[in-house]
Amino acid sequence: MTVPFQTPPSRQRTILPRRGALGFALLLGVSALSSAVAARESRPIAVRELHVVTSGGFTAAFHALAAKYERDTGVHVVAEHGPSMGDTPQAIPARLARHEDADVVILARGALDKLAEQGSVTPGIVTDLGLSKIAVAVKAGATVPDIATPDALRDTLIHAKSVAWSDSASGVYIQSIMLDRLGIADQVRAKGRMIPATPVGRIVASGQAEIGFQQLSELKPVKGIHIIGLVPESLQKVTPFSAGVVAYSPRQTEARALIAYLASPKAHSIIRDSGLEPASQKAKP
Repeated sequence: MTVPFQTPPSRQRTILPRRGALGFALLLGVSALSSAVAARESRPIAVRELHVVTSGGFTAAFHALAAKYERDTGVHVVAEHGPSMGDTPQAIPARLARHEDADVVILARGALDKLAEQGSVTPGIVTDLGLSKIAVAVKAGATVPDIATPDALRDTLIHAKSVAWSDSASGVYIQSIMLDRLGIADQVRAKGRMIPATPVGRIVASGQAEIGFQQLSELKPVKGIHIIGLVPESLQKVTPFSAGVVAYSPRQTEARALIAYLASPKAHSIIRDSGLEPASQKAKP
């Protein structure tokens, strides 16, 4: 009779302990990994990212300041953009109504105050950052019209073939107040356009409008235009651009730290370079 092959006892003793050791090692590895994960989850995690939505008036200054803030603190700043007001989906009030990921918003003070009243922005942390004035631009190479006085600006607008202004704070002022003060509202509104979301400078550079009005800080970064100068002082509207903490942000403390940085004296030179003047740094309750 044929005897089935059997592993010698000595061989069995050698194999079984190795399998047991391997299983024990795997068990130890899984246990150690589970302990490490649990320990990591039980520790507070430092915030390494903040989300900011800024309107056009403060965009140039913000990008320069955000890069400096990242270098100084190691916190990555994610920036989104949108008008202070208006009906476009990109408008900051619309973004907050959708509860988009946002910790800080920077926009025209009047619009920010409304958000604070509605409870979309945490009360007591509304801080003015920069003061903005309205400027006038034509396409690069075009004849430069006279805007030095209210009378000169009136004549320029009467003879212009097309005029553009933004759908944000400066444009609303021009369309609803300044043209009336000049006594040419009906004449200019008929050939004027309120531009939603897109920078007015781009409309002028492309030849879609002969003359354009927008915040100086929003016109400065646009290529292909010539900035004639500011609207005459007696017709000028100064708009504060201000920062607030989004009420539903889970990073309230970190958002306040960023706003304090943007409002500090170390930010003033960058704010001036962008075409704004640093604002007095007072939070409004």
